[in-house]
Amino acid sequence: MGKDIGIGVGAGLVAALLFGVLIKASALAILLYLLAPLPILIVGLGWSHRAALAAVASGAFALALLVSPYLGLAFAAYLALPAWWLAYLAMLGRPGPDGTLEWYPTGRLLAWVAGTAALAFVAIAVIASPDYDTFRTQISEMSRRVVQMQVQRGRIPAPAPDKAADADAAKTDAPKSDDLAGEVADALATFAPALAAQGFAVLFTFYLWAAARIVQISGRLLRPWPDLPATAMPRAVLLVLVGAVALSLAPGFVGVLGVALIGALSAAFALQGLAAFHDRSRGRPGRLGLLIGLYVVLFLTQGIAMMALVLFGIADTALDRRRPQPRGSA
Repeated sequence: MGKDIGIGVGAGLVAALLFGVLIKASALAILLYLLAPLPILIVGLGWSHRAALAAVASGAFALALLVSPYLGLAFAAYLALPAWWLAYLAMLGRPGPDGTLEWYPTGRLLAWVAGTAALAFVAIAVIASPDYDTFRTQISEMSRRVVQMQVQRGRIPAPAPDKAADADAAKTDAPKSDDLAGEVADALATFAPALAAQGFAVLFTFYLWAAARIVQISGRLLRPWPDLPATAMPRAVLLVLVGAVALSLAPGFVGVLGVALIGALSAAFALQGLAAFHDRSRGRPGRLGLLIGLYVVLFLTQGIAMMALVLFGIADTALDRRRPQPRGSA
């Protein structure tokens, strides 16, 4: 027990160092920052959830003491606690009726990844701007800067001038362009929590997979490697999605949580759609070509194919036609 805690403390200090270098704002600093959750997940999966919790505490305390209390709190709420929680869930198991160990289902784990990502976004938003109006102003300004960059690059065209209009009417073209950019910026600001939480969900999924692979290679992973293509979230997640849509209509940070949850769940459904494609193509001729084609389409079309995967994942969850997974391989 004591050895596990010591290893956890060391992992937390490493994670805090990787998180803290973000202050440098260099490309290398950003790359190191992206690796910050891995030490906590590795000790949580390879040693114990208590070791991961020690990593959370040591990393947050070190940043609060050496840099600022704000940074320590941000580290804990946005990154460290989510990593501990996901590692804890991944290693949950209980004896089955036949005596074998039933591990926490990967479908439920994927749903928790989405929920954790949404909560992490709201947590860091509240820490950065406790006042909702300030948060909304900041995110609107960021959205306007993004839209202005796109306008300068020609990706958001300005309205074409009316050749039949006189000189006074022609002067209204610039305000029209500004109005269009403003509307796009406002829409982007509204959906920004969904986009951010969507990215968090994908990253948390990758972190969990990468950490599990590292621990498995080291021989410390107690849980058998799951059948990932068989991953299927429970139907109750569809009710959570409906609740998230209703929640998004609420004012303040409650509405932000709803929007973030919609984005995070869309990522989870897309990942389930991808798993379902892998699962249902097993044993079919030309499977390798189908999978390569799918990933090429995903790369080329990006958002369009992502939406198709989201719908496929929702349908897969609703129909629940997957074959049951063998015991112990969830």
